[in-house]
Amino acid sequence: MYEGKLDKTSLARSSLFQPARRTRTRSSWKSTPGGEEEGSDRDPVVADFGSRGAAAAAELGFDAVSEAELREKGFMGMRRRSWCARWARVRLRGGAGAARARRDGGGAAQHVPRQQGLAPRRDQGPQEAESREGVLRLGHDGHRGEPIAHGRSRRQWLFTTEKFEGSRPFTIQVNFEGFSEGIVVGDKLVIDGGMVTFEVVEKVGNDLRCKCTDSGLLLPRAKLSFWRDGVLVERKLWAPNLIDKGHFIDWADIEFGISEGVDFIAVSLVKDVDDIKHLKNYLARRSLDSIKVIAKIESLDSLKNLKEIVGASDGVMVARGDLGVQVPLEQIPAIQREITLLCRQLNKPVIVASQLLESMVEYPTPTRAEVADISEAVRQYADALMLSAESAVGAFAEKSLSVLRMACGRMELWNREENQQKLLSQHQLAVSLPDRISEQICISAVEMANNLGVDAIFVYTKHGHMASLLSSNRPNPPIFAFTDNANARKSMNLYWGVIPIQLPLLDDMEENIKQTFNLMKSRNTVKPGDLVLVVSDSDLHGPFPAPSVFQSVQVRTIP
Repeated sequence: MYEGKLDKTSLARSSLFQPARRTRTRSSWKSTPGGEEEGSDRDPVVADFGSRGAAAAAELGFDAVSEAELREKGFMGMRRRSWCARWARVRLRGGAGAARARRDGGGAAQHVPRQQGLAPRRDQGPQEAESREGVLRLGHDGHRGEPIAHGRSRRQWLFTTEKFEGSRPFTIQVNFEGFSEGIVVGDKLVIDGGMVTFEVVEKVGNDLRCKCTDSGLLLPRAKLSFWRDGVLVERKLWAPNLIDKGHFIDWADIEFGISEGVDFIAVSLVKDVDDIKHLKNYLARRSLDSIKVIAKIESLDSLKNLKEIVGASDGVMVARGDLGVQVPLEQIPAIQREITLLCRQLNKPVIVASQLLESMVEYPTPTRAEVADISEAVRQYADALMLSAESAVGAFAEKSLSVLRMACGRMELWNREENQQKLLSQHQLAVSLPDRISEQICISAVEMANNLGVDAIFVYTKHGHMASLLSSNRPNPPIFAFTDNANARKSMNLYWGVIPIQLPLLDDMEENIKQTFNLMKSRNTVKPGDLVLVVSDSDLHGPFPAPSVFQSVQVRTIP
């Protein structure tokens, strides 16, 4: 994903992203006291399938992570959402479904998979990239990720836009020339949502002299916000839309992401629907409609225009860390719930990001509150959860992904045991008759699947639309989406509960069903007697959206 995404963007089931999971037979592994699994020294995927099996999965377009889960745990044991991670080699073994690369203050060599010897492959899942310019931030002294100073209580500091080499005592560089406009003595300057707090005591030209009131570490490129009487001081720091290069998004970053073959572009600092439309129109003119656009909700402006932004986007990321800079902390949980619910109603994938397991950047075990936070996102039926610093620079990157997997799996199991899906409200989106038929067929199909207790749902789709409709209703059984479209397969990685499989589809639907049944049996992922609900569209090779209304629902037993 290119953020200019999201961890679902953003972001979980590619065969490139190797799972750190148990091998197929329980006798070949054991759990260690630290929660990690011992067994073969081989790569987990090789241990599960052998090198030939993993290669076959890649050729088929069936990712190794999902296949491993299916063989080990069965249909109901499969996860329902993707896990996303900032770009790190942990993805290869940890099972993350998408990588997030960003050019925010770092050179391309730091962030691009190809330059790490991990060139994009046909079988890998979605990549996300991002570009952020015009954000009010501290400068940095070149030591990326390390503190540039320690804000000590009662000390006075000078915040300046002056450019200078090295460092000066009690002086911090800010990257925006007009950062002090509209600021008055007595205002609070808050770093990264409260990691360090200052009070403005004097304006010195365009600079500010501030007294540290809450001490802490000043990290490079930390975000600044100003508050007055408990209310955020809103100021226009960015250009009105994407067209103005160098203010909101640098088009060079967009071109860079396109050249690297990203699957998603995440737009930072979205203010209104025009920000999304500008980028989508640009991609359409370049015949790059396959690249999906994710809106990052991280500002008050984006909250004011939330429904329009969600409707125009291909997905949404709840950037809680950045959002917390502009919104009081106590409001974040309610905002997250509102965004997640709206995205499900509008059939848009939603990624919950930032600080899920923040303590695991430094420590091997998360706090119980962090696990509860993950569980709440699962209860809200978010499509994906994304790790940030935990996987990008954390000391326990693989373990953090393992904890995320464990916490999600346990909560998903509870949801199914308690049949929480029955509590979900339905929201009609379709207007035309064909679309309304598709929508009602998928709603009915999910109800049938839940009531009959089928083992899986098979859907045959050209562009992923039917799969997304099934996903939005959050069925109990997993959804296997068969498509012959590579771009559709990648984008379906973001959908809740969907396992996309790419293979040639025929005009004869009965032949497609027979082919996929035989294929899944040959890979030992289904067995005779399994009950499958089949959702199909007779016009798989027609235009999109197709006027066809010949969709069907069948209940079949694996022969």
